[in-house]
This record gives sequence, C-alpha cells and structure tokens, in this order.
Amino acid sequence: MLFSSIRIIRQSSVGIVERLGKFHKKAEQGINVIIPLIDTFRAKVDLREQVVDFPPQPVITKDNVTMMIDTVVYYQVTDAFKFVYEIANPILAIENLTATTLRNIVGELELDQTLTSRDIVNTKLRAILDEATDKWGIKVNRVELKNILPPQDIQTAMEKQMRAEREKREAILRAEGQKTAAILEAEGLKQAAILKAEAVKEAAIREAEGSRQAKILNAEGEAQAILNVQKAIADSLVMLREAAPDQKVLSLKSLETLKSMAEGQATKLIIPGDLAGLAGVFAALKESVGDAAKAAE
Repeated sequence: MLFSSIRIIRQSSVGIVERLGKFHKKAEQGINVIIPLIDTFRAKVDLREQVVDFPPQPVITKDNVTMMIDTVVYYQVTDAFKFVYEIANPILAIENLTATTLRNIVGELELDQTLTSRDIVNTKLRAILDEATDKWGIKVNRVELKNILPPQDIQTAMEKQMRAEREKREAILRAEGQKTAAILEAEGLKQAAILKAEAVKEAAIREAEGSRQAKILNAEGEAQAILNVQKAIADSLVMLREAAPDQKVLSLKSLETLKSMAEGQATKLIIPGDLAGLAGVFAALKESVGDAAKAAE
C-alpha cells in the first residue's frame, strides 16, 4: 500500500492525477505522493517535441491533377490538462486536420505551383494547424511536405521535360565553350599578327637606321679625306713658302696635287678655270727639261 502511493515522474514529463474520478493536480518531475484508492494516475504526458509521419494522402490540384502527398508534423504538448481532457485521440485529430487543410491549400494551386511552392504550402499548413490545435494544448512547430508524387504519365512527361532542359543547357554550355575557344584563338592570331608586324617594322627601322649610319660614316670619311687633302696642301704650301721656291716648282706641286686628288674616292674634281695658266706652266716645265738635257751633253 505504501509503495503504491508513491509515483516518480521523469524529466520533461508531467502526470495527471485524478481524485475520485475528477482532475486533482499535475504531478511534476520527481517524487509525488498520492492517496491509494482515492487518487489515481490518469496519464503521463511527454512534454518533448514529437514527430509524426503521416501516410500519403490523395490531393487534387487546381488544374485537376491528382497527386499523393505525405507530410511530417513536429508538435509539442504545452498544456497537459487540455491534451488529456480536450481531445480523445490527438494524433488522429492532427492527421485528419492535416489532410483536410492540405487539400484546401493545394486545391488553390496548379501542379507546377505545387511542385515549386513547398515553402509556401509548409508555412500556410503550419499556421492553420497551430491555430487549430492550440485548444488541445498542442503547439505545431513545423510541417514539411515529405514527398509529392504526381501520376505516372505526368512523371514521365516531367522527366522528358527535365531531360530536354538538361540537354538544352548542355548544348548552350558547349556552344559557349566553342565561342570562347574561337574568341581566344582569334585573339591569339591577332596578337601574333601584331607581333609579326611590329617585328617587321622594327627590322625595317633597324635597316634604315643602319643605312643612315653607313651613309653618315661614308660622308664623314669623305669629308675627313677632303680635310686631309686640304691639310696636306696647306702643309705643302707652308713648306714651299719656307723654302722660297720659284714659279716652276709651285706649278709642278699644283699638278701633283691635282693628280693625287683625281686618284682619290671623291666623285667630283674641281679644275681651275685658268687653263692658259696651266698651259704656260707646261711650257715652262718643258723648257726647263730641255735646258737640263743640253747641259748634260
């Protein structure tokens, strides 16, 4: 009798105690003492979040497509008194309420909207269930559409459409890749042509620069040669002036200078305009040579 008057309630649970068939109190976690034969434990309620997986339900969409949808409901008991006394079979009530609410929501959507609007359906379904189950001491935390199964013929058509979409995306990606490759190849050819043109241009510039330098050096050489000849003439004149030569010697030196200039690389030769003077020089030289020969005899 003593042991039957002691009840232990575990963590996250609560007990409902009745006295003479009427609700008496909630037995909280720990040791609870009841009066035998007068007090009885009506139920022990788990306050943790529970998960219920309901079987697929037939649902008709707005465009008259029948599909099978199964749901998963996450709920938690917030009031053990209401959970025990306000509803006889809470799980069955939640299942039926979920099925009817789901039919109402999906009935306003077409097939494509139903398949792409899971979050919207989940949110609406959770809000309606949470409000309806509040009087039963239940809070619906989350509702998920687990599977949406349209008829087989629609599934086949959807698979074909998805396959066509994948093939289309693959073709687009392949075309984009070929386009990119062609652009890169054209850019490469363009760069190669530019580099080749720049190389030809650089070679032409270098060749022209070399030719210019050669001409400059050649001109400088000719100028230097002329300067050297002029310097030699000047030096000869200085030496002749110092030696006090006569007119015949000067004329002979002038002829030798003209001869050396004619044998050079210069393309032009300037001859004095006084040809008569030159003839006189030749005559004087001839006479001098004749006098020398007679003296030798």
